[in-house]
Amino acid sequence: MRYPVSSSLRHKGKALDLDANRELITLLGINGEPMGNLSWDFVIDQILAYRKPQASRETRNEPRVTLTFRVKYTTPEGQQLESRAGGIGGGGLFIESLSPLPIGTTLALEFSLPEEPSKWLPAKGLVAWVCPKADQYTFSPGMGVRFTEIDQEIRNRVLELVKSIQTVGPPA
Repeated sequence: MRYPVSSSLRHKGKALDLDANRELITLLGINGEPMGNLSWDFVIDQILAYRKPQASRETRNEPRVTLTFRVKYTTPEGQQLESRAGGIGGGGLFIESLSPLPIGTTLALEFSLPEEPSKWLPAKGLVAWVCPKADQYTFSPGMGVRFTEIDQEIRNRVLELVKSIQTVGPPA
């Protein structure tokens, strides 16, 4: 179902397309071109996050950091791709991509952390959200991938890395 945006001055002329079968919301530009989409899960999480006290609007349950490292991923169709990740946390990672995959796509992942770049760590994930172009929150287009399967030892390594980076903090 398509809903035109008519009250918002900043976004007047755009539209929201709701796909109940795929549980997906797509933002359409003034010429009807898709500008990006979000899963209903992500939208619901965002709404619920704003119900929390002002001090805690974080929708993620896991800590995360901005960090650049290599990632390889395979789509359900068997297409193998390699890219750069722009962040990671205990719950997932952000893969930079000019052609992000659709929300809900399952991926087999391998990533290498900076401390041991030659060692590839396996995991499985699901595309949870998509950023089709750079914006004020994401410096690169890409997709947020939520881990669906990750070995506890690998997850612990990720959490230790995140904690060590967060402990260092920004330079004075």
